[in-house]
Amino acid sequence: MRGRRLRRWAMKTAWSAFLLVILAVSPVWAATVTNKDAETAVLVVVEGESRVEIAIDAGGSESICPTGCFLTTPSGDRIGLQGDENVEIINGSAVVK
Repeated sequence: MRGRRLRRWAMKTAWSAFLLVILAVSPVWAATVTNKDAETAVLVVVEGESRVEIAIDAGGSESICPTGCFLTTPSGDRIGLQGDENVEIINGSAVVK
């Protein structure tokens, strides 16, 4: 009986550690958006049914869309992101690198 408890505890601990690592690594897979403009850029991000406006200061960067999304820039550009891109906002438009 004691051996079963020990195995269950070990399994729970292993799964907890696995989930913790996955959550800690998730931001690595997010798209990075850098605002190269001289003024704040307001982006509209749509992930699934969620719609959020994100303001990025001049020269600032944000990590967004870890699971992919649609991004609308100040100039009206609408692009789909997978979640691993580097995007620069230049003159209100998106440049995917």
